[in-house]
Amino acid sequence: MTPEELRALCLSFNAAVEEFPFGPEASVFKVLGKMFALSSLDARPLTVNLKCDPEDAIRLRREHEGAVRPGWHMNKRHWNTVSVGELPASFVRELVEDSYDLVVAGLPRAERLKLDRP
Repeated sequence: MTPEELRALCLSFNAAVEEFPFGPEASVFKVLGKMFALSSLDARPLTVNLKCDPEDAIRLRREHEGAVRPGWHMNKRHWNTVSVGELPASFVRELVEDSYDLVVAGLPRAERLKLDRP
Protein backbone atom coordinates (compact mmCIF):
# COMPACT_ATOMS: atom_id res chain seq x y z
CA MET A 1 0.00 0.00 0.00
CA THR A 2 1.38 3.40 -0.99
CA PRO A 3 1.05 6.59 1.04
CA GLU A 4 -1.50 7.87 -1.47
CA GLU A 5 -3.56 4.69 -1.11
CA LEU A 6 -3.42 4.93 2.69
CA ARG A 7 -4.60 8.56 2.58
CA ALA A 8 -7.40 7.69 0.15
CA LEU A 9 -8.49 4.78 2.33
CA CYS A 10 -8.62 6.89 5.49
CA LEU A 11 -10.58 9.62 3.70
CA SER A 12 -13.02 7.12 2.16
CA PHE A 13 -14.94 6.71 5.41
CA ASN A 14 -18.05 8.73 6.15
CA ALA A 15 -17.20 12.19 7.62
CA ALA A 16 -13.45 11.45 7.69
CA VAL A 17 -11.11 14.43 7.42
CA GLU A 18 -7.34 14.93 7.36
CA GLU A 19 -5.84 17.51 9.71
CA PHE A 20 -2.30 18.57 10.64
CA PRO A 21 -2.34 19.55 14.35
CA PHE A 22 1.24 18.28 14.88
CA GLY A 23 2.73 20.00 11.83
CA PRO A 24 2.67 19.41 8.07
CA GLU A 25 4.48 16.07 8.26
CA ALA A 26 1.89 14.27 10.42
CA SER A 27 -1.48 13.46 8.85
CA VAL A 28 -4.17 12.97 11.46
CA PHE A 29 -7.36 11.35 10.21
CA LYS A 30 -10.46 12.08 12.26
CA VAL A 31 -14.16 11.35 12.29
CA LEU A 32 -16.29 14.04 13.92
CA GLY A 33 -13.25 15.41 15.75
CA LYS A 34 -11.93 12.07 17.04
CA MET A 35 -8.68 10.61 15.71
CA PHE A 36 -8.70 7.12 14.19
CA ALA A 37 -5.37 7.16 12.30
CA LEU A 38 -2.06 9.03 12.44
CA SER A 39 0.72 8.72 9.88
CA SER A 40 3.76 10.54 8.55
CA LEU A 41 2.95 9.73 4.94
CA ASP A 42 6.42 10.79 3.73
CA ALA A 43 8.25 8.53 6.20
CA ARG A 44 10.00 5.35 5.14
CA PRO A 45 9.05 2.78 6.15
CA LEU A 46 5.44 3.85 6.02
CA THR A 47 3.67 3.32 9.34
CA VAL A 48 0.26 4.25 10.69
CA ASN A 49 -1.00 4.46 14.27
CA LEU A 50 -4.43 2.86 14.62
CA LYS A 51 -6.84 2.50 17.52
CA CYS A 52 -7.46 -1.09 18.58
CA ASP A 53 -9.38 -3.05 21.17
CA PRO A 54 -6.86 -3.77 23.97
CA GLU A 55 -7.18 -7.57 23.72
CA ASP A 56 -6.91 -7.48 19.93
CA ALA A 57 -3.91 -5.16 20.19
CA ILE A 58 -1.95 -7.72 22.20
CA ARG A 59 -2.97 -10.57 19.89
CA LEU A 60 -2.01 -8.63 16.75
CA ARG A 61 1.38 -7.71 18.19
CA ARG A 62 2.03 -11.37 18.97
CA GLU A 63 0.80 -12.68 15.59
CA HIS A 64 2.58 -10.00 13.53
CA GLU A 65 5.71 -9.42 15.60
CA GLY A 66 7.70 -6.51 14.24
CA ALA A 67 4.98 -5.39 11.83
CA VAL A 68 2.50 -4.45 14.59
CA ARG A 69 3.96 -2.73 17.65
CA PRO A 70 2.60 -0.74 20.59
CA GLY A 71 1.51 2.71 19.42
CA TRP A 72 4.41 5.13 19.12
CA HIS A 73 3.74 8.20 21.28
CA MET A 74 0.24 6.89 21.98
CA ASN A 75 -1.57 5.02 24.75
CA LYS A 76 0.02 1.59 24.25
CA ARG A 77 -3.07 -0.19 25.56
CA HIS A 78 -5.37 1.22 22.86
CA TRP A 79 -3.10 2.04 19.91
CA ASN A 80 -0.84 0.04 17.59
CA THR A 81 1.79 1.24 15.13
CA VAL A 82 1.42 -0.79 11.94
CA SER A 83 4.23 -1.11 9.37
CA VAL A 84 2.18 -0.83 6.22
CA GLY A 85 4.67 -2.41 3.81
CA GLU A 86 5.16 -5.53 5.93
CA LEU A 87 1.51 -6.60 5.81
CA PRO A 88 -0.90 -7.38 2.96
CA ALA A 89 -2.86 -4.31 1.83
CA SER A 90 -6.17 -6.08 2.50
CA PHE A 91 -5.14 -6.67 6.14
CA VAL A 92 -4.09 -3.03 6.57
CA ARG A 93 -7.49 -2.00 5.17
CA GLU A 94 -9.21 -4.17 7.81
CA LEU A 95 -7.13 -2.60 10.59
CA VAL A 96 -7.91 0.94 9.41
CA GLU A 97 -11.62 0.12 9.15
CA ASP A 98 -11.58 -1.46 12.62
CA SER A 99 -9.95 1.68 14.03
CA TYR A 100 -12.59 3.90 12.39
CA ASP A 101 -15.42 1.65 13.64
CA LEU A 102 -14.02 1.63 17.17
CA VAL A 103 -13.86 5.42 17.27
CA VAL A 104 -17.36 5.75 15.81
CA ALA A 105 -18.70 3.28 18.39
CA GLY A 106 -17.45 5.62 21.12
CA LEU A 107 -19.32 8.64 19.74
CA PRO A 108 -22.61 9.76 21.23
CA ARG A 109 -25.63 8.04 19.65
CA ALA A 110 -26.84 11.24 17.96
CA GLU A 111 -23.49 11.63 16.16
CA ARG A 112 -23.43 7.93 15.17
CA LEU A 113 -26.89 8.36 13.65
CA LYS A 114 -25.56 11.22 11.49
CA LEU A 115 -23.06 8.69 10.11
CA ASP A 116 -25.75 6.05 9.53
CA ARG A 117 -24.06 3.81 12.13
CA PRO A 118 -26.44 3.32 15.07
